[in-house]
Amino acid sequence: MLAQEVVNEAIEAASAVNKALLDNTFVFVAAVLVVFMQAGFALVEAGLTRGKNVSNIMMKNLMDFSGGALVFFLIGFGLAYGGEGNSLIGWGNFALSDGMGWDAASGGLSPGVDFFFQLAFAAAAATIVSGAMAERTKFKSYFLYSLVITGIIYPIVVHWTWGGGWIAEWGDGLFTDFAGSSIVHMTGGIAAFAGAMVLGPRIGKYGPDGKPRAILGHNIPFAVLGAIILLVGWFGFNPGSQLAADFPEVGNIAVTTTLSAVSGALAAMATIWLKSGKPDVAMTVNGLLAGLVGITAGTAAVGNWGAIAIGAISGVVVVFSVLFIDRIKVDDPVGASSVHGVCGALGTLLVGVFAVDGGLLAGDGLNLFVNQLVGVVGIAAFVGVASFALFYAIKATVGLRVTPQEEIEGLDIFEHGAPGYSEDTAHIDGVVTAGSA
Repeated sequence: MLAQEVVNEAIEAASAVNKALLDNTFVFVAAVLVVFMQAGFALVEAGLTRGKNVSNIMMKNLMDFSGGALVFFLIGFGLAYGGEGNSLIGWGNFALSDGMGWDAASGGLSPGVDFFFQLAFAAAAATIVSGAMAERTKFKSYFLYSLVITGIIYPIVVHWTWGGGWIAEWGDGLFTDFAGSSIVHMTGGIAAFAGAMVLGPRIGKYGPDGKPRAILGHNIPFAVLGAIILLVGWFGFNPGSQLAADFPEVGNIAVTTTLSAVSGALAAMATIWLKSGKPDVAMTVNGLLAGLVGITAGTAAVGNWGAIAIGAISGVVVVFSVLFIDRIKVDDPVGASSVHGVCGALGTLLVGVFAVDGGLLAGDGLNLFVNQLVGVVGIAAFVGVASFALFYAIKATVGLRVTPQEEIEGLDIFEHGAPGYSEDTAHIDGVVTAGSA
């Protein structure tokens, strides 16, 4: 009997180690998918803007991750999850000073995998703003913004929620944002709106009568490909937020994510088709992304029909939001404020309606909805004030906007020294000669 007990204990210990290793592998792969979303954001933003600024768009996305990774390592992760803080701000473990050691027998995520996964989310929040400020922002000013949101603003929001801060504690801890509709996307969307508003519209965007003019993107295939890459990356974003290789939970999250995404695309296509007479591709892309943003808060809390409803509502709302923001003369070339800001807030609130446990439609009253509302308002107020203050400070110091000549001729040449697209040329004795195909 004693021998059998020893064998059973050994089997249980081995199973626990294997489970820990599997969980870490799963979350690591999910983090890689979220990092790959940077490529999706870059392609969507580049496709929906003009070709003379394509290198600038790509460079901003590259630096969102590169600069953001370093500043999140140095201070951001500690402000979000440091154990020596309070309900408003975390403190400690800066530059991962608590160490990287881990024993699989102890279970949970290793420090390295945990940091890598959180970093991927921080970079996503920052890069949302790139498209809204496209085609007229100084690169150095954008880079400065990117460092601040990744190192300070976003980590504070994370501490309030996932880090166990005041929003997480409010109302018996009912606030639910599983993968970041408000924490990641609304934060980025509000910052995007602030940046676009402080910058002002692009030259020629509004006519003498004040009506918006269409400034068409240069590469719709880029935008569609980018949206599909984002869709794939979202299967790291949402299922990965389970933080373990738990099934059937991970599979169920993948299903609700998918249903909301496609419902958003279909609803946006139908809405813009009815309004304009054409099934606009760019708006349908935004509908897909709106459905993804909308479901991210409640992906583990709602059923399949709830996911379809959230996606469809987000798809309709994003169309009207894009048109409204354009009408009030806030020039957001890619609709980031609507997709991420408006639909991030909407998706978080709709958890209080459609959650299987605690939702209004489940007959469980207003408690969850009120907690969702408190979280959304708290995050929005902080990010809004911080973002406007940051952009006005940048504008008053190093400057925020390029000159009219630079904007007209394109940021690729003036900001980065070469066009994103160029003819095949050769330099011979100082003479530029067109090459042959």
